[in-house]
Amino acid sequence: MNEETARQRVEELRAQILYHNRKYYLEDDPEIDDFEYDRLYRELENLEAEFPSLRSPDSPTVQVGHLGYNTFEPVVHEVPLESLHDSFSEEEMRDFDRRVREVFPNAEYIVEPKFDGLSVAIEYRNGEYYRGVTRGDGTTGEDVTENIRTIRTVPKKLKKSYPQLIVRGEVYMRNDVFLSLCEEQEASGETPFKNPRNAAAGSLRQKDPRITKKRSLDIFVFNIQKIDGETLNYHDESLRFLKELGFTVAPIGERCPDIERALEKIREIGENRAEYPFAIDGAVVKVNSFAQRNELGSTAKFPKWAEAYKYPPEEKETTLLDIEVNVGRTGVLTPTGVFEPVLLAGTTVSRATLHNQDFIDEKGIRPGDTVLLRKAGEIIPEVVRVISHKTGSEPYFLPGICPSCGGEIRREPGEAAARCINPECPAQLYQRLIHFCERDAMDIEGLGPAVLQQLLDEKLISSAADLYELRFEDLVQIERMGEKSAGNLLASIEKSKGNPLWRLVYGLGIPHIGQKAAKILCSNFASMDELMEAGKEKIASIEGFGAIMGEACEAFFRESGARHLIGRLASLGLNMKGEEIQKGGGKLSGLTFVITGTLPGLSRNEASALIEENGGKVASSVSKKTDYLLCGEDAGSKLTKAQSLGVPVLSETDLYAMLEQ
Repeated sequence: MNEETARQRVEELRAQILYHNRKYYLEDDPEIDDFEYDRLYRELENLEAEFPSLRSPDSPTVQVGHLGYNTFEPVVHEVPLESLHDSFSEEEMRDFDRRVREVFPNAEYIVEPKFDGLSVAIEYRNGEYYRGVTRGDGTTGEDVTENIRTIRTVPKKLKKSYPQLIVRGEVYMRNDVFLSLCEEQEASGETPFKNPRNAAAGSLRQKDPRITKKRSLDIFVFNIQKIDGETLNYHDESLRFLKELGFTVAPIGERCPDIERALEKIREIGENRAEYPFAIDGAVVKVNSFAQRNELGSTAKFPKWAEAYKYPPEEKETTLLDIEVNVGRTGVLTPTGVFEPVLLAGTTVSRATLHNQDFIDEKGIRPGDTVLLRKAGEIIPEVVRVISHKTGSEPYFLPGICPSCGGEIRREPGEAAARCINPECPAQLYQRLIHFCERDAMDIEGLGPAVLQQLLDEKLISSAADLYELRFEDLVQIERMGEKSAGNLLASIEKSKGNPLWRLVYGLGIPHIGQKAAKILCSNFASMDELMEAGKEKIASIEGFGAIMGEACEAFFRESGARHLIGRLASLGLNMKGEEIQKGGGKLSGLTFVITGTLPGLSRNEASALIEENGGKVASSVSKKTDYLLCGEDAGSKLTKAQSLGVPVLSETDLYAMLEQ
């Protein structure tokens, strides 16, 4: 290869790697697996070594990790969080050993699993938890202090106090937690995380720490970055010390006197990796002596005293016997492949999700195919590619009617998910009932998820309409439902009959129709009957609506299950008349607002209601037609756009001042 050809290839590789860095580090949504990424990276490294004139300080081979979006405050690491150089063969590991032994012939190693998570630095001051920071680019990370605080395995107070202690660890998600999260995402029509590493990263970088807490993250601490008041000489000694302080540490391995013993440990970890309750993607070999580490030093990017061995993904051929289709709790159809059982990464695999129609089309999957399977992140079975089609096979398409209820299947433009839109579909009844009863919809106090589940288990309800036919004598038979609770619940259900029509429309769960859209619909149509017969063109012509919302409404009201449910609710006495919203008047009449960030005293819904009650209009996005941006803390791109368009920015205090004038 001449230099000009190499230059072109280097530019291509850098562009690809930077793109995949963004998908991996920023969006937590990788498009290629680690093995393919490592192949591209190694090719770039080799070309830059062969053609030194093509090296650049901006190359991904020089950068460490990736800075995140400007979501959290940047923090400069007191001690850089270096990356590790990867090896893919035992011979490459022996090359690492030769470089170490040129300086220290007596070097000993410690071998640890390489956790597939998110690297962080955690700082303690005087024994108290002080701050948590992501690795970022190795020099500067993001302040995620409150999110890391929610991880139960992070000590908040150490068993012994030191003026300052900074440790490095790997935040990860256990396999069982990851699988449960993916099931929830699949059921709700969301794109599930690709692997536990991305799930952990996405969970740790949530703006709301309460979401992070729900994700049940864990951490292994594997290194001391800095400590005041203690001298430690060896890595295994430091791990025992950290364990005594209260940390969950990386498994403390035996000292390996040479690389051959270290390679035995690497093979042992690889053979047993399917038994770990967390994902690993390799093993790490570290020089045990801190004094020797200091002498060996680092390159611009990697420590010279450690090397990561990456395990190749295990792939197996098998036959796709059948495709089963399940209906999730939100009506999403999920195709599942049924395979000839095959042993993969330590377990027998016979089923794997095929996600959606786009995935099936992209891979060209047909029943009877010979396919190549692997486990994404060593956990979730997935189809890598089709090896061959069965003679006479035809392309596969998801059914056009719901396998659960026979209702219409609809796929919204721009969405991968195909959904059953029948509100009485048994497969999605529970989630629809929760939405129907929640505060922003029919606001039925006492009908939370637990009570609804009890009613379903006792077969007292099979539709939202059945709620209005519950009897006192049935309710008091339910566990932990006393006479007073039963009476209060029936009163709350009865009260909801008089709700404004928009609450019912929103509670029905029509795709693309949120609370605000439901209010607008019910101000444009005098009754439920009028709305049901309106048609997509008439609905789409409403200001702020469009073709997608019009088509969604028409499809929903055309569904026989929806019409049956609404008919029952009307016969049971629920309000079916719209309310004309007063036009004109009000101190905010004619003004359009957009809301962003967290307001100190109002929720989004409360702020929207306050504006609308005073004649104003609330839009979802900033444009030249926006009169004011109501802005709270942690504002994002809407604030930037408002500033670029010259849209005035108001605080909550400013809004109250406008109303008082």
